[in-house]
Amino acid sequence: MTTEILEFAASLADTSRAVIEPYFRRNVGVIDKADDSPVTIADRSAEAAMRERIEQAFEEHGIFGEEHGVKEGDGVHMWVLDPIDGTRSFICGAPWFGTLIAYLEKGVPQIGVLDVPMMKERWVGSPNGTTYNGSYCQVRTGVDLDQASLFTTDIDLFTADQEASFRRVKDKVKCTRYGTDCYAYALLASGHIDLVIEAGLQPYDAMALVPVIQGAGGIVTGWDGEEVTLNWDGRIVAAATPQLHRQALELLKS
Repeated sequence: MTTEILEFAASLADTSRAVIEPYFRRNVGVIDKADDSPVTIADRSAEAAMRERIEQAFEEHGIFGEEHGVKEGDGVHMWVLDPIDGTRSFICGAPWFGTLIAYLEKGVPQIGVLDVPMMKERWVGSPNGTTYNGSYCQVRTGVDLDQASLFTTDIDLFTADQEASFRRVKDKVKCTRYGTDCYAYALLASGHIDLVIEAGLQPYDAMALVPVIQGAGGIVTGWDGEEVTLNWDGRIVAAATPQLHRQALELLKS
């Protein structure tokens, strides 16, 4: 992996920021997609701007974006884009939505960018580590399950069985919080919380998170312990330590 790819991935977040910022807390139109999730001109314009840059720089690379679909590439290199992860937060004027940018090789995430434009915060993850606004960051260690903090975006996104599994973990931790979208994973990477458990995610929701969490020393898998790649089942467990990860998986499977 070249420094060129890493720097380019981070620069895509600058491109997205420049598009999104003028729309924040403005009266933008909201469209409900077929799955009832909302989308705005900010989502679509930011993704279009990033796609244009990728196509100009790496014509042979594939692109998988939430708003503009899939462009087939050479079968090896793929960019996965979510211009606004947390569109409902964006619409409501809450600043913790993020732009997710992932670079994959043969379906495996290699570089992840988690950019929070309105808070001027950026996490960039790679095999060389994860940085927060340019400085290396790490997950926290030494926290037992009964002292851990657990986050998820919305408990209503779980099926009944998934919610029951989630509650088994929730009942064992010290603190549970909701509603932060991708920002929870950023907090995990920077050592502020310990666990994130979610389900029903799409590749564009998760691919960027894998290098960010792993580069900070954490662990991220599916609920069955499988790798999170383009073909995983949409359930995710991100943990600060192997012990917490193992305990969470055991409770989810109970």
